[in-house]
Amino acid sequence: AAQMFAARNFTCAADPRCGRYLAAFAMFRGRWGRFEPTAMAEAEVMNSPYLTKWIPDSVKSSSCQVPPTGKYVSATMLGNSTAIQEMFRRVLQQFDTLFRRKAFLHRFGGAGLDE
Repeated sequence: AAQMFAARNFTCAADPRCGRYLAAFAMFRGRWGRFEPTAMAEAEVMNSPYLTKWIPDSVKSSSCQVPPTGKYVSATMLGNSTAIQEMFRRVLQQFDTLFRRKAFLHRFGGAGLDE
């Protein structure tokens, strides 16, 4: 469960330690036994500095005994974190750089769009 909060397992380049989780949900599939509730409680304690204090019970979990095809167990986490803002800042900065150089604008001009 602790791996789900690790930055290397995110789908975008955002460091979760630079923000706070507003909410998180973990789905465990397979035969976890009694490990799942204990693991989530430990993960909550370890990551408590990155969880909001004003939203009680912001981390939830669910389990399904049916494992995914070809696997014994799996875990998936969906998290709403304010750390995503750093990724949006980088994308905006890269867009501004391209727009200032007027890169790729010729493609839109052919379609009838103006600056």
